[in-house]
Amino acid sequence: MTRSYDYEGFTLEISVESDISIGLKKLEPARAGYVAVVRIFQAATTVAVFAPLRFGEVGGRPFTTESDALMGGYSAARKIVDDLFCHDRH
Repeated sequence: MTRSYDYEGFTLEISVESDISIGLKKLEPARAGYVAVVRIFQAATTVAVFAPLRFGEVGGRPFTTESDALMGGYSAARKIVDDLFCHDRH
């Protein structure tokens, strides 16, 4: 699943990928989930501002659902744009 959003002159491309994490303890079963892959482009360009960034939940755990990963990635991308490029506007 991939979605694109326009935000403050940037295009935020959020894709969701399956992820299987191995538990901290060897006896713990693998936990399936999802990660958000975020790419940030300046509007009307095809070159990303950063290399793709991968996000999970707190502590590096994967998101439980695809929609949680999508919204988590979108929130992270907006925060990056706000913090790095829009500090003069707020």
